[in-house]
Amino acid sequence: MSETADHYCLRSKLTWRLVMLQAALLIATMALVLGGLWGSGLPVLDRDEDRVMDVVQGSLGRDGSGRLVLRPTAELKQLRDETSDLWFFVRDRQGDTLSEGKVPDEFTKIGGALDHISQARLGWQMFEDDPRKSPARMKRVNTDVGNVQIITAAQGRLSGAKALFAASLTFLAVTAPGLLLMAAATFVATPMVIKRAFAGIDTTAEQARRIDFRRHGSRLSANHLPLEVAPLVAAVNDALKRLDDGYSRHQRFVADAAHELRTPIAILNTRLESLPAGPDKIRLLEDSARLATLAEQLLDIQRFDQCRNPFVRVDLVAVARSVAADLAPLAIAAGYELSLDTASQHTETLGDRAALERALTNLVQNAIQHGGRRGPITIHVGSAATIDVTDEGDGVPPSERNRIFDPFYRLTSLDRGAGLGLNMVREIARLHGGHVSVLDGPKGGACFRLTLPPAPFVQ
Repeated sequence: MSETADHYCLRSKLTWRLVMLQAALLIATMALVLGGLWGSGLPVLDRDEDRVMDVVQGSLGRDGSGRLVLRPTAELKQLRDETSDLWFFVRDRQGDTLSEGKVPDEFTKIGGALDHISQARLGWQMFEDDPRKSPARMKRVNTDVGNVQIITAAQGRLSGAKALFAASLTFLAVTAPGLLLMAAATFVATPMVIKRAFAGIDTTAEQARRIDFRRHGSRLSANHLPLEVAPLVAAVNDALKRLDDGYSRHQRFVADAAHELRTPIAILNTRLESLPAGPDKIRLLEDSARLATLAEQLLDIQRFDQCRNPFVRVDLVAVARSVAADLAPLAIAAGYELSLDTASQHTETLGDRAALERALTNLVQNAIQHGGRRGPITIHVGSAATIDVTDEGDGVPPSERNRIFDPFYRLTSLDRGAGLGLNMVREIARLHGGHVSVLDGPKGGACFRLTLPPAPFVQ
């Protein structure tokens, strides 16, 4: 059962996490600042003149003689309990005044001068260094006793709702712009930084895509990679080394087994040649030839995997003549007529002659084995660097034409072949930049076509 890979974009994930971290740090910083201000009792959080004025406004009344008095309201009592330095000064339009607490003399003297001012902030002379002299606020309000002027300063503590509202305003005014600026910078800078830091990963990935199991010693480069990625590359290189070691041991085993088989097969062939002529001798010789072919194929697998010789110009007509001459006795003994025809005197490609001879040999031997022991087997060399091997056997069903080139695959369960010949033909074709395919023969049977790149024209 296959599992769906859980991929994610590192740039997007890192960017959003950085933004959330910045937001958390800014919020924590503002919380600490506001908490420190609240705990220290600074005016930023302690000054709530509006509340004092509201309480005083709701508590004002007049006595029997018409003078201003304070009614004993619950809000006024709470305000007095909360604020030890509570003071305020009230003056109506008629000049009647009322005060509580230690009102600075300067504020009691300016009330009449501000009769035409609705509200004002009253500060002290510059460079005043007395911390007990807080700025005051004047405001005119309507009450049950008429319009009055109230002056107060440093009064009362913020209520919970107002404190939350003040903190929210502070966050929006100070924190939010900074967060937006940092988020914008993060969205722009983070992808650039990651792209630059991980530039070497693209090169390493391209190296991994070019790794071919036939080429031993392939390793990924760890140059220009982040330290966090280097262990992964090192682990992949260790795995490649283990695969190379295991593949080398496998190759040595195959080569040793093939070499060990060649001697008893040669002895068997010698003894079979001494038998009287007859159908049994032919059958035994064919079986011995298959054993010899299997041993050669095992050796060829090793030789072709290690092939590092530069390609040279190879005449496919000469290759076909050599293979036809070598296999003609075997084909005739099996009841076939082996023929060769060419479209031109010379058809050249670039490659390894021994490998191409082995590929054509496997195709002809496959035709001998599966041709139904009837009719001719034809080798045709085309002018476009193609070689066709055609028989008049039962052919290959279209549904099997791709699978027959897989290693150890047999078309029928009774097939006595090893299943390596056609696979080797395909590998040799790929080694030369070509391909092999199977078609319908002109008179039934199968036509195996080996297509190779033509050699460049030489003037």
